[in-house]
Amino acid sequence: MAGTEGGRGAGPLLLGVRHHGPGSARAVRAALAAARPRVVLIEGPPEADALIPLAADEGMRPPVALLAHAVDEPGRSAFWPLAEFSPEWVAIRWALEHEVPARFIDLPATHTLAWGRDDEADAEGELTGEEQPPEPTAETPTAGTPNAGTPSAGTPNAGTPAGESPSASDPAAPDPSTPDIDIRVDPLAVLAEAAGYDDPERWWEDVVEHRGAGERDAFAPFTALEEAMGALRETYGVGGRDRDLVREAYMRLQVRAAQREFDDDVAVVCGAWHVPALRQKSSVAADRALLKGLPKVKADLTWVPWTHRRLSRASGYGAGIDSPGWYGHLFGAPDRPVERWMTKVAGLFREEDRIVSSAHVIEAVRLAETLAVMRGRPLPGLGETTDAVRAVMCEGSDVPLSLVRDRLVVGDVLGEVPSGAPAVPLQRDLDRSQRRLRIKPEALERELELDLRKEIDAGRSTLLHRLRLLRIEWGEPAASRGSTGTFRETWRLRWEPELAVRVAEAGVWGTTVPAAATAKAEADAVGAESLADVTALAERCLLAELPDALPVVMKVLADRAALDTDVGHLAQALPALVRSLRYGDVRGTDTGALTEVAAGLAERVFVGLPPACAALDGDAAEEMRRHVDAVHGAVGLLGDAGGSGTESGHGDLRVRWRAVLRTLSARDTVPGVIRGRAVRLLLDEGELGADEAARLMGLVLSPGTPPADAAAWIEGFVGGGGGLLLVHDERLLGLVDEWLTRVPAEAFTDVLPLLRRTFSSYEPGVRRTLGELVRRGPGKPTGTTAAVAGIPGFGAEPDAGRADAVVPVLRLLLGLDDDELVGVAG
Repeated sequence: MAGTEGGRGAGPLLLGVRHHGPGSARAVRAALAAARPRVVLIEGPPEADALIPLAADEGMRPPVALLAHAVDEPGRSAFWPLAEFSPEWVAIRWALEHEVPARFIDLPATHTLAWGRDDEADAEGELTGEEQPPEPTAETPTAGTPNAGTPSAGTPNAGTPAGESPSASDPAAPDPSTPDIDIRVDPLAVLAEAAGYDDPERWWEDVVEHRGAGERDAFAPFTALEEAMGALRETYGVGGRDRDLVREAYMRLQVRAAQREFDDDVAVVCGAWHVPALRQKSSVAADRALLKGLPKVKADLTWVPWTHRRLSRASGYGAGIDSPGWYGHLFGAPDRPVERWMTKVAGLFREEDRIVSSAHVIEAVRLAETLAVMRGRPLPGLGETTDAVRAVMCEGSDVPLSLVRDRLVVGDVLGEVPSGAPAVPLQRDLDRSQRRLRIKPEALERELELDLRKEIDAGRSTLLHRLRLLRIEWGEPAASRGSTGTFRETWRLRWEPELAVRVAEAGVWGTTVPAAATAKAEADAVGAESLADVTALAERCLLAELPDALPVVMKVLADRAALDTDVGHLAQALPALVRSLRYGDVRGTDTGALTEVAAGLAERVFVGLPPACAALDGDAAEEMRRHVDAVHGAVGLLGDAGGSGTESGHGDLRVRWRAVLRTLSARDTVPGVIRGRAVRLLLDEGELGADEAARLMGLVLSPGTPPADAAAWIEGFVGGGGGLLLVHDERLLGLVDEWLTRVPAEAFTDVLPLLRRTFSSYEPGVRRTLGELVRRGPGKPTGTTAAVAGIPGFGAEPDAGRADAVVPVLRLLLGLDDDELVGVAG
């Protein structure tokens, strides 16, 4: 090998790196250029060797990740992320550019995935679709390995018993005389502390990231790092993590195989923690013994897009670097990194309409350099640039600085993978749908407003609803601004790398999004635990336009509704079912069968509701009151759907529902909160006059009614926005006021919480008006009313004759004939 000079000895070239470290990436590139090896070995799953050529594709843009998942259990998966500044990615690109073979040499994913399945109790080895393990970084073990989640610096395996020393013949054999010390060590932190630093990141920046590009010996940093890691491993060993020993045994076997083929012209790029173990001499038999009997599963691997946010510990993913955006900048800036960084910050602030001039940039650069000198640093780091931006551009505020942290220091860069990368058929169909609908996955969260009357927006809505059925949460429905119509939808979109796993999991249901969503909906219907779950599923099927799934869902719904005798369940299921009927107008869906089932469900609620409302305690009565409100709204929608001239003829449902409300309002066995709500609903519907409502309230608030029951009746009647009713009908307010003054002192403390809960829900203006009315006395005319009554030309009641004189003018203005105008006025 051409690199034996300059301190590099015989044997394979071992390049110990910090994963996702731009300084390590630059050093790897320089070392490979100096050594010119005939093969490059990289820490990673060997099943991905066939995917390495795709790294040269024009459509491949990091950050990306190798995704491994079990074929029979796609949710069991692991990632190996690579950024543009990752040493492994630089090694792959160098090998492809120089037509040198590149191979992965870590333990195969077929074993690491099986480890996670067979040892669910082991937190470090647990690999599930619900919580992915951390990716290979300086602070955490390689994702997909049995040591996921273990802190380490520059390597995936730190934290070992003190004093453990591997034997020369078998480095995997610990010294039995050494007591186990259950500690986890961050090598970066240990080395930083030894150098007098209290911040490992700052130490790494000073000794690696800010190292001059004019180093004469390209191998010097790797030699120094290997010596440091060797000393740490002599002190801390491997911490009893036998699985790390297995990985290193496999890597040694792969290095030996490469040496037999290419002599010593072999370069190995791996976590620096592994280098001492790979340098140790061990027998082939000992290494193979460690690999004997490992569990296996069939695994598939592919490339998937990744994000800078997922490379950051701030996202909770534990990737090992706080500032991927900053590291990407350091790696990509050809010169003057501080000046270029400040220019980016200024550009960001200007996009957000903050006043930042070139003078701000110049002053911020000067301040950052001054801070670096004062703190004894070779160059300004992220800490100095952040302090300078806060002082100069943010006027000392951390609020705008958080924008810099989110957009630049971390960033929302989303990688891209070429179409030629292996993928499950469902993923390919999803890609085609995204291109057809012009809806691109993005790492930055954004809102998407849809008008379902437009074909492309209706298609986007359908796709997002189908993906939600498949548990692929790319989009989340949000409240629409400025419109409550059913033809408007608002979605909050954000593509996360883990969604690639969800797509692989959903691939078992079908090869296309519609087919998979249909199969999943049918399975969910059969396995639904409650009637409400089935009705909610029917609504989602209509939103997702899955007509093939509706027959199965409707059959299950009809069977469940026929067998379920719990009125609460029926009342809970009806609103979602009736809401689904609205989508026939916008989406053109035939909802005839759904209407029949909803009408039958409503009839059963009508029959069973009065008996179900008897003898309920306070909590049960409040829950049933909410069911009554929901059913009332559902019946209104269902009556409109059935009373529009269709043959179904369900327009009289409202009449029967009002009869149920009258029954509830008159039964003494029904709790007061339900009786009061029934009276209120009848009053709102115009089925009960104000005089009759006042009479019923007077009866309830009579001295013979227990105060607690009367307070519950008031809560049902005027709760939930009934304050305006009291404002405009002072007779009712007077009844409440008179009753309240008669409540005995011993009962007042019992009814006070109910009354406070009722009146505290009103708007502040309503509460203030009610207070003024009570202060002057309900029913007494205000000064304004008395003044108006005394003005000539103003009567106590409206003058119908004078009002009729306006009708001809209105008819001319509106362009209506007399009959139409009467209809509008009515």
